[in-house]
Amino acid sequence: MAVVVTASACGTLPERRDAVTAEVIRFERALGAGEHARLCNALAPATREELEQSAGSRCERAIGEEDVSPAGDVRHVDVYGDQARVVLEHDTVFLAHFPTGWRVTAAGCLPRHERPYQCEIKGG
Repeated sequence: MAVVVTASACGTLPERRDAVTAEVIRFERALGAGEHARLCNALAPATREELEQSAGSRCERAIGEEDVSPAGDVRHVDVYGDQARVVLEHDTVFLAHFPTGWRVTAAGCLPRHERPYQCEIKGG
């Protein structure tokens, strides 16, 4: 009798948390350095599309016009399957897992009492 064990493409929960944290740190570094192309590459496809549509310009220009500043150190990471939330000192960033890795679905997010987060960058 053969037993087949398969590993999730996403890895264990600690591995997923580490991957999410690493992606947010890269995103924050790119934000601090004004590296718009890197920021755009970190966005989920629908988020990038929404940003370009609402701004009426390419992502690299549109993301530079958004009022999102570096958010400080990571305080808490929640991973739920293919979705994640990273709470930083001055921001909350949401991510989703794609075949190419974790991508930012929303950033520049502030909580609102008993209402959805208000985000500067978000997907449709």
